[in-house]
Amino acid sequence: MDKKNALRAGALAAGTTLMMLLMSSPALALTRDDGDDPGPGLSVIQTLGLYVLIPLALFAVIAGLVMLLDKSRAKTASTSRNVDVKSDAKA
Repeated sequence: MDKKNALRAGALAAGTTLMMLLMSSPALALTRDDGDDPGPGLSVIQTLGLYVLIPLALFAVIAGLVMLLDKSRAKTASTSRNVDVKSDAKA
């Protein structure tokens, strides 16, 4: 029964993807609209910098700040090492 549902879901996903690919027409992207004023294109290095390097740098900065300003280590530092226990039991 589970195999049937997986097959049905896969067929639905493949069919939907195929229909979306067939319905979108990239040839119409060359037709300019009124008021369309595209700027110069980006080079490969500019594209990689904008969509890969800048997000990775932002992630690294945010992760670094979170690790640097993390206060949970200070709370867990006070353990039984700081407690002075003397046994006064006389057996």
